[in-house]
Amino acid sequence: MGLDSDIRKIPEHLLDSDDPLYAFNKVIVDATAPYCVAYKPNLAFYESMGVQGWLALEKTVAYIRQRYPQQFIIADAKRGDIGSTSEMYAHTFFDTMKVDAVTLAPYMGEDSVKPFLRYPDRWVILLALTSNKGADDFQLVEDREGEPLFEKVLRRSQQWASADQMMYVVGATHGRMLEVVRRIVPDHFLLVPGVGAQGGSLEEVCRYGMNSRCGLLVNSSRNILYARGGEDFADAAAEEARMLQLEMKSMLERYLK
Repeated sequence: MGLDSDIRKIPEHLLDSDDPLYAFNKVIVDATAPYCVAYKPNLAFYESMGVQGWLALEKTVAYIRQRYPQQFIIADAKRGDIGSTSEMYAHTFFDTMKVDAVTLAPYMGEDSVKPFLRYPDRWVILLALTSNKGADDFQLVEDREGEPLFEKVLRRSQQWASADQMMYVVGATHGRMLEVVRRIVPDHFLLVPGVGAQGGSLEEVCRYGMNSRCGLLVNSSRNILYARGGEDFADAAAEEARMLQLEMKSMLERYLK
């Protein structure tokens, strides 16, 4: 469940509360917790509001930890910097905020990722093949041997950590290319955005991306968060989450290897 909570889109009646983003998140979490296994707050929506947004994020994570401790929490931060800076980022997310995983851009190489891997009970999720249109600009560019950049990222990064500590972001909009990804990383979990508002096919994701452990964390955000405005927004969000969960259940029965 993606928590891309946009202050411009939350129901108007929440805007009068002391912390509108947290008030919105709290209700959304309560409504969707029975139907998901993880929450993924997108940090841009919180950082854009300065200190108030960051406090809302911290309170949201703390609420999930206290009320739904079985839920996996991913900080969708897309960080990636030199080693000393990455050490501070790792400290922020794993020691201070205490999330389970963080998304990273791998393009500064191994030393930008290693500080996060020093936490053996936490996860790194590397961007590999993203769901946006601009992914074609670099990720699909081939070298002289015909290897696309995203494949090089998948192969090289396996030298840094095992499937027990590293996942990859692979967008649902790429569908059939998940088959290529699975040939390179058969055992890793994949975080798959792009189902719903971005038009990705859940059926294709499961057909080409599922392994013997399922191996997929499929993210949905806007379709659930903003299913309906007004004071009954939570009921609509819960129903959208329930319907997607039922669809996922049928895909598990069909494609689990």
